[in-house]
Amino acid sequence: MTARRKYHVIYDGNCNLCVNLVKLLETLDRGEQFFYTPMQDQPILDRLGITAQDCELGMILIDADQPHQRWQGSEAAEEIGRLLPMGSVFVEAYRALPGVKWLGDRTYEQVRDNRYSLFGKRSSTYRSAYSCEAGNCGMSDS
Repeated sequence: MTARRKYHVIYDGNCNLCVNLVKLLETLDRGEQFFYTPMQDQPILDRLGITAQDCELGMILIDADQPHQRWQGSEAAEEIGRLLPMGSVFVEAYRALPGVKWLGDRTYEQVRDNRYSLFGKRSSTYRSAYSCEAGNCGMSDS
């Protein structure tokens, strides 16, 4: 039996940077904690109550046990980092340094808004081996 993943990561499956970061996370996590769904998978986004406007604000992390608990953009990146082994040490240090969080948030926004020009756009949407299949997302029905 596979371990139940507790968090759902919504990412841009057409963004080279986003896909490479998801692949890195897949390697680190090996499907233990996370499901992955590209922002281009409309049926699953509908099931999760995620709109196109939500996707414009960056990656989304959802707690599968408490779907109302969501993080977006740089907050999602920080929470993902915190959930990784030893990640909380680095996230707390990052948050504690004066001005660094503010700078990180602004950098995230710039990269998010210019990701295709900075890192390129894929010709096809990346779908993770640890994807969320319709009806099998580990999400509590709400």
